[in-house]
Amino acid sequence: MTGTGLRYFDKSIQKAHEWINDACREIGTDDREKAYMALKATLIELRDCLSVEEAAQLAAQLPMVLRGAYYENWKPAATPIKVRDREEFIAKVYAHLANDTSFDPEKVVEGIFRVLEQRVSEGEIGDVKAILPKQLKELWPAASTHGIRGRGKGSGNGKSATEAGAT
Repeated sequence: MTGTGLRYFDKSIQKAHEWINDACREIGTDDREKAYMALKATLIELRDCLSVEEAAQLAAQLPMVLRGAYYENWKPAATPIKVRDREEFIAKVYAHLANDTSFDPEKVVEGIFRVLEQRVSEGEIGDVKAILPKQLKELWPAASTHGIRGRGKGSGNGKSATEAGAT
């Protein structure tokens, strides 16, 4: 990977690669482009279910590169969007993926939620889950995986949520 010469960008790009590698593993693909699109699609639909404040708190824990994708085309005044059920949420994610039949859309959402469990602080995951309707909560991993990688990291970009807001 060629560096940009700007260490904050290079660090964010490296962190984004780590998240994408995790997404590849969790959704069962070697196609990093598809994994990125699945990660972006799930993050965007999750963001739209959250209050503006909670969406910003989650964004603070994303690597800068992914944070840009997360905020792309966001209309804060139109959120939160009420999703009726898990099928509607999954369908919205799948639509971002151009209904690519190589994906199992439910497995994609579950896999990306596992990535979030691993990469985002336990407290923030708890806050996000508390806002979601019961049927969407069921898509999250049954048992927390924070003991594996997420706990103690504070955020996906190597900073606490407070520090991350400044990058």
